[in-house]
Formats: sequence, structure tokens, C-alpha cells
Amino acid sequence: MVFLPPPHLASASRPAYAEAYANILVAHRRSPLTSASSVIILVAPDVDALCAAKMLAELLKQDDVMHRIIPVSGLADLERMKDELATYAELHTLILLNMGAILDLSSENWFGEFGMKLTVHIIDSNRPQNLANMFAGGENGERFIVWDDGEAENMGEERKAWEALTYEPEPDSDEDSELDDEDDVRSNEGDDPDNDEDFSERGPSGKRRSLGDGDRSQGKRRKLDDQSTRLSREQRETYHKLIAKYYGSGSWYGQSASATMYILATVLERVDCDLLWLAILGLTFQYTTARISRDAYDKYHSIYYDEVFRLNPLPPDVAANTTDAITAMSPDDLSVRAAEELRFMLFRHWTLYDSMYHSSYVAGKLGIWKERGRKRLTGLLAKMGFSIPQTQQPYAHMDLDLKHQLRAKLDSIAPEYGLVELTYPSFARCFGYRASPLGAADAVEAVSALLDVAGGVRMEVEVEGARHGGEWFGGGRLWEGGRNGEEQREKRIEVGNRQKDGDDDVDADVDGEERKERTWWVKNFWAAYDALSDIVPLRDALSLAMSLHRAIIRQGTSIIDKQDIRTMRSHRVVVLSQGPDLALFAHPGVLARLGLWLVDALRDRLPGTKIGGLQGRGKKSLPFVVACLNERTQTYVVVGIMGALDFGDVRRNEFGLAFIEAKQRCNARSRHSTFDASVLEIEQEDLKLFLETLCEVGEGY
Repeated sequence: MVFLPPPHLASASRPAYAEAYANILVAHRRSPLTSASSVIILVAPDVDALCAAKMLAELLKQDDVMHRIIPVSGLADLERMKDELATYAELHTLILLNMGAILDLSSENWFGEFGMKLTVHIIDSNRPQNLANMFAGGENGERFIVWDDGEAENMGEERKAWEALTYEPEPDSDEDSELDDEDDVRSNEGDDPDNDEDFSERGPSGKRRSLGDGDRSQGKRRKLDDQSTRLSREQRETYHKLIAKYYGSGSWYGQSASATMYILATVLERVDCDLLWLAILGLTFQYTTARISRDAYDKYHSIYYDEVFRLNPLPPDVAANTTDAITAMSPDDLSVRAAEELRFMLFRHWTLYDSMYHSSYVAGKLGIWKERGRKRLTGLLAKMGFSIPQTQQPYAHMDLDLKHQLRAKLDSIAPEYGLVELTYPSFARCFGYRASPLGAADAVEAVSALLDVAGGVRMEVEVEGARHGGEWFGGGRLWEGGRNGEEQREKRIEVGNRQKDGDDDVDADVDGEERKERTWWVKNFWAAYDALSDIVPLRDALSLAMSLHRAIIRQGTSIIDKQDIRTMRSHRVVVLSQGPDLALFAHPGVLARLGLWLVDALRDRLPGTKIGGLQGRGKKSLPFVVACLNERTQTYVVVGIMGALDFGDVRRNEFGLAFIEAKQRCNARSRHSTFDASVLEIEQEDLKLFLETLCEVGEGY
């Protein structure tokens, strides 16, 4: 068995997460060569993987296991890293976070040719997963361990089909044909009584023997056994269709990698507020990026809700109230509290008007890209009794009584404007007197902004208090926060080199000029990684997140006003080829955010296709394809976003297979630069032909 069930499904014969972690420790302590390259963690550049890496690093640190974290941007980077790992003689454990589940890692193209001492652990929330990683047996297959969330328990049919197609011989093989011919010969000879007599006599007699001078009874028995186990062509075709349906139903997401790490920490009895907070961030990231549905979010939220009250008991005189009433109890208060989160963007750190204006939910309901929509937003605030000066100053400086009345006013007045789902259950964390309490959604926005645009693109952020100073004084400055993460990364490397022996490989990998030439996303990765455990860069990154959302609203409003959305037969297409923020949206993460904003904003306003059925009731948002020109490389970054029926629902993303089929049909020059198959980089000259071909293959959505 090469997939690990969660602890509640484990048994004596079915080890779970704790046993796999114990095996990592045993392999490390028994290895004659131990260095930071003995245990390597490859991490995908997303918030969930980042949190999981931080949690796993903390557990390994507590067990005195030297390890190395390496960010990997996509498949091409993973191939390069595979070649580098092949040179590490001391490597015995490789852990993949949010990558590799769809790849046949046991094949020769990946890690199949590595030494038998290497064990590969796959902790990936991406679905579907490669069935060979989960169900392959043998000495080689057992080296690849998938940390499952219980989904494999419900894949009995897929497992049966995969094993039958993998281990059963083909029905029209040469061996089968020879056996059929031999069976025909035997049946014909069996009609002659003399032949039957000859076959019945054995031993050193001079009687005739058949062509297959051997144990014919065993041959017949083998033939009957083969017939009982061998698949018919119809059954094989059925199995092929079942496997094709599993892989072809689109991509979706399962349990977050950070949740898997938190379960491991729970079994090891090492949970604390820091690990709980990281797990909450991983879950919130999945929900705010429409990777999981509201039902899936509520399931995990209820678990974390109990954990919050178990690890953070409140004093009897303090009521568990809303986020507005959450304050630090002491200078060192780092507790996590349950809270109701408003669907306003960074509202605790922005002005109330801006936070509502930059919310995709409010944008879709009020239509803020039009003057009429902006007037409706102003009218909503006026009807609530909030004056314009109050809504235009930072939320922290608003009158206290207005902040206390905010939720009650919204509950009574907002439904008149169609805003009926303004809150959802979430969490917030105190940071003593160093910063105001930070909501989980706000922290996710800040970390995501660091990952996407901390470096590699010119960003201007607003200086607090400069908004009303007039244009003569200027209202912004260039973002330079990414340098802090780089400096902290270099300090951590220097400290590690002083403390650890035999770490020459780590030092050589980031030495001199190579450190300066590292790409922007690696610097962003470490800036975000450090911000997870340091409130100062995390708080500073909030202004970067605000600038990012300003650009998204600016671009999204321009797209709708200029009617740049083209309606195809199966989806809608937006192509960005000019504009001041072109370099910003050339990053796949930012472009995906723009696509999600467009889906949310236009869900109730653009006609959708009818759902299949007898009466064809209901509507669904059409999928969006958003492309942006990268002027530096003369390529287009293309992102596919699937719309959902209702707010909070999630559809499986079928663009991954559609992109692959379309580029094969038109021979477009392209590459997948990330682990997400629905993100494609294509040559500028091939975009038009690619989009036309995509219309033909996309009719099956």
C-alpha cells in the first residue's frame, strides 16, 4: 500500500501519517551521511504549500533533523531539480508539497531510476492524483508514499480498473493467439478416439505424442485459469473509460497540505497556536481563491474552531465577540480567536469605502464599475448613517460607536442592495501591542501579494496619511519590502553555515553571483516565508496587497467599460495587450486573481448557458480565459477560470485538458510554466490560432 490514510482510517496493517514521519526520522538517524541535503522539501509557490513547509520545518527542527527547503516554480524547474538531486549521495528523503501528485513519479522520467534508499513523500492538495503513485506495488512502487485525505478509500472502482489494466495481459496478445490456436488443435484431435487414447498414455512408450510434448493437463488448466482472470475486450474498454473519466473530469482540490501537517502535529501531540494559525491560513487561502466550496470550508472550519477554543481559552469575563471587539489581552498575547469575517477587502487596515469598493462580492452586486454602482455604494453607507469623511479615513481611526454599529447596520440595510452573504466564519490573531489583530483573510492577502509581486515588478504603495495631503506632496512610494526578505534569507543561510558541518552544498547553491541572479519568484518566496512568522513584514505587506487590488479593480473596470470581453461558443475571452499594468498581470498569480474578480463581478449580470437536464433550469457562469502579453518575452500568459453556479460553489477546472488538446491540434509553441495545467505560456504569434482551436475543443464544458 503506497497511500497513507488519515489517522481515523488507519489500522495496524494500514499505517498513517505518524508512522511515515517516524520512518523519516529513522532513515535520517541511521544514515551514515547526514547533512542538510539528506532531507529535502520541494515547495510549490502558493500560500498553502508555504504554510505546510513552515509547519513541517518546525516539526523537523524539534527532532533535530537537518533539512533543506527548495522552492520549485513549475514542471521545468522540477525537471532541473531532479537532475541536481541525482548528484546528492546522502539524499534519502524527498518531500513534495503541493506538487507531483499528477505525475508518474516512479517512472524513469522522474525518480524511478534513483537509488532504492530514496523515499518520496507526496503531500499534495491538487486533484486528480496519478493512480500509479497511489496503487503501484513492488519494491520500487513502495518508495513513493502519497499522504491521502481519505479520498482513496472511495476509489475502489478506479483502483480495480487501474490494477486490471496494468497487470493483466492484453486480450489480443501473441500468447493469447497461440493458446487459442493450440486449443483449436486439441479440440480437433480430441474428436478422434485414437488420438484421445494416445494422449491418455504417458511414460516411455513408443506411442505418438502431441506437438507440445509436455504436461498437457497442466496446459489445459493454465488455459482455463487464464480465461478466468484475463480481461475481455469489452471489460478492458470499460476500464479504460473509467480511468479516462477520472483523469478527464477536470482538476480540483482536496485537503490542504497545511491541514495534513496539522493532523500530523496533532498525532505527535505538538500542536500550538503557531501551527494552528498556519493551518488556518492554508484553509483560508483555498476558500478565498475559490479552490474549495463553502461546504468543504465549513467542514474544516468546525475542526479548527474547536482547536482555537482548546488552545486559547478566554477568561470568563471576556466574551467571544466579533472581530471588531478582539483586542490583545497583554503585550505578549498571541492567541487565535474565532471571528465573523466581512467580505470587504482588508477592511481593518483600509478605509471602509475602499474595502467595500475593492470587494469582488460587492462589485458584483452593486456594479461598481459604473457611476450608478458607485452612487449605490455611497447611498448604502449614507443610509447606514456613515458620513463620507468617516468612510474615507482608515478604519482604525473611525468613531468607535460607528465600528460597533457596523455589523448591525449591514444586517438590516445591506439586504436591500442584494448583499445577503456579507459574512462568513473565520479567525483572527492577536500580536500583542506590536500590531492590531490580523484576520486570516488579511494575512492570506498579504502573503499572496508577497509571493506574486514583492519583487520582479515595479509597485507603488500608498503612504499612510498622505491621501489627503494633496497631489503636491505625493501619495505613494515605490515598494522595497522584498529586500527585507532577501536579507533575512541571507542571514539565515550564514547562521546555518556557521552552525552546521558538512553544509558546503547549501552554501555553494546560493553563493556569490548566483544569489544575485536568482529569479524574482525565489526572492518573493523567501520574503513570504519569513513573513509567516514575523508580523513586521506581514503588516508592511498589507499596503502591497492594497496596491495589487487597486490594479485589479482598475484593470477589471476598464475591461468591462471598454467591452473587451469576447463571447465564444463555450467561454469568454479577455486579452490584455496594452496598458500601464501589463507587466503586473504577466504574472500568472495576479492574472488568475483578475479572472476570479471578473467571474465574481459578472456572475449575476452576464447570461450563462443552461444546465443540462429535462427542463434546463438554472444558469451557470461561462468559463473565462484571460490572456496577458509579456512584453519582455513576447509571449502570452493564458489562465483558464471556471465559473460556478452560485457564490460559494466551485466547479472543476477543465481547462487543463482543453489547453493540452488545443495546443496539440494547432501545434502552438507553448509551455506550462507552473504546476497548474490551466495556466499556459504561449508564443505571441500563436495566440489567435490557439484561441480559435480552443473554441472547437471547449464545446464539451
